Amino acid sequence: MRFNKTPHSPIRPEYLKNFVNRKDFISKDGCLSSSPDLNPMDYSVWAILESKANAKAHKNLESLKKALQKAWKKLNNETLRAVDDFPKKLQACKDVQGGYFE
Repeated sequence: MRFNKTPHSPIRPEYLKNFVNRKDFISKDGCLSSSPDLNPMDYSVWAILESKANAKAHKNLESLKKALQKAWKKLNNETLRAVDDFPKKLQACKDVQGGYFE
């Protein structure tokens, strides 16, 4: 099913410029795509959201969006803490130049 009929609002250049210049912004080049153990979105959150949101079939994009939002609101504190700790894990990895750390 394709959902390309929905209009998208454009991103204003000033918003985008401010967003990417934030101190905590992680660019696509700064994210380790092959290290799911570092990124809680890879090893935890997406799997939880997928299983909860896809517990029933969706007839349209709006239904899927609502299911994902509902699943996000139900994430437990431990999972959310893992997301909050992501910048610390990246810094620890950087400090040991990609070597082993806990």
